[in-house]
Amino acid sequence: GGANTLLVQRMDQAFITSYEIALNKAWTACCLKKPTHEITHDVQPGQSLYGLQLSNQQRIVIFGGGFPIIENGQVIGAVGVSGGTVEQDIQLAVVALNCFSQN
Repeated sequence: GGANTLLVQRMDQAFITSYEIALNKAWTACCLKKPTHEITHDVQPGQSLYGLQLSNQQRIVIFGGGFPIIENGQVIGAVGVSGGTVEQDIQLAVVALNCFSQN
């Protein structure tokens, strides 16, 4: 609880940078209460949240792979995946998210 990391799975030979990106994707999704890929449009130049990714010690990730875990309308956690393409990260995050919804 309390925005603390509860579980990390890292594959052998994974990019070292992917670890922190995955954590930040989960953090972003939890804090903003939406999947990270849904932020991408609004942070582009000329859009309402342009520059958001530069706030919060630059922890906000603005591309796909982070999803909030929502139960009874409340965010209770988040999943973050990094290391593949954005599409692969989203796909794996959805698989992980579905594991939570089955319980």
